[in-house]
Amino acid sequence: MASDKAATRVRLDRAMIIDAGMELAETGVASISVRDLGARLGADPTAIYRHFASKDALMSALLDELNGRAAASVGIPAEDWAGRLRALGEATLAAFMRYPAIGAEATTLTTHGPGELAAIELMLDALHRAGLRGQDLVRHYALLASHVLSVAAGIARARAGREVDTDDSPWIDAPLLADPRQFPLIAEHSVLLSDLKDREQFLLGIDVIIDAAARAAANA
Repeated sequence: MASDKAATRVRLDRAMIIDAGMELAETGVASISVRDLGARLGADPTAIYRHFASKDALMSALLDELNGRAAASVGIPAEDWAGRLRALGEATLAAFMRYPAIGAEATTLTTHGPGELAAIELMLDALHRAGLRGQDLVRHYALLASHVLSVAAGIARARAGREVDTDDSPWIDAPLLADPRQFPLIAEHSVLLSDLKDREQFLLGIDVIIDAAARAAANA
């Protein structure tokens, strides 16, 4: 009983909670519960709500931490705009896969925090250096951001709560079994479709967007 009372007297702050949330997510759990987070902190779970108004606010802070770490990890010179975009994409995917319960939230949460803003600024700066301006700039940014966040979050969601031995899992979980009389192209390409890898397709998408940005800048 005495230890329980002591646990409820732990003085929490936002940084402690975020650190504990990151540690919990790194265990591969499918989702982060406030109850489990409280247990990890040795505090009453309700104390977390003194620092975060809701579960969404907590997850937004954790996601913003991931975005910030990904942006801060990009050490490629600013002049190599394409390399910086690829590096940010790879760092984002790596972070989302390492902390899947947080990364999976990227499809539904917009943080507006310093980490997200740093990632946005990096992408805009890179595309600006490529020669894009105005609507061309923001449209290519939106296309890139949507691809990076949605695909990386989808990969993270597929991995959450599962033991995965490789960084490059099949893009399609199971072979597509289709009647060749009704779906002739699926049947013809079923082996090739089964060979697709999620990380490979993620990086290919980034390269396609980079190539499109370069062409748009050259034609401006």
